Amino acid sequence: MATLKLVIVSAEQKIFSGEVKQLQATGVEGELGILPGHTPLLTAIKPGIVKLTLEDGTEEVIYVSGGFLEVQPTVVTVLADVAIRGTELDSNRILEAKRRAEENIVAHVADADHELLVAKLSKELAKLRAYELTEKLVKNKR
Repeated sequence: MATLKLVIVSAEQKIFSGEVKQLQATGVEGELGILPGHTPLLTAIKPGIVKLTLEDGTEEVIYVSGGFLEVQPTVVTVLADVAIRGTELDSNRILEAKRRAEENIVAHVADADHELLVAKLSKELAKLRAYELTEKLVKNKR
C-alpha cells in the first residue's frame, strides 16, 4: 500500500518522522483525513489529536496544541507549539488542570480573559481525549 512521509515538529523537538498510510487531524474548518496523493494544502489546526496509521497498520495518537498542517506531494508536515505523544500524557495532571480551568471559569476570575480560560479548558479536554484514545489503542493491542 502507498504511504506518505509525515513529520511532526513542536517548538522544542521533532516528535515524529516516518512513513504512514494515513493521518487525521482537526483543521479550523473541520476534520481532515490525509492519504497518499492528497491535494497540496496549508491549513491551521485546532488543539486536538493527530491520529496516524503506520505502515504496519498500528495506530498512534499525538496531542497538538494547535499549529499548521502542510500537505506537499511527498511529505506532510505538522508544525505545533506543543506536541505530545499520547503515551507520554499523564491523566492525573490533565484531570487536575481541567479541574482548575473549570473552577476558574465558574469563579469568573476578574483579571482573566474568559476566552483564554475557555481555550485552556479546550486544550485540557483535547489532551484527555488523546490520552483516552491512546489507552484504548494500547488495550486493543493486548
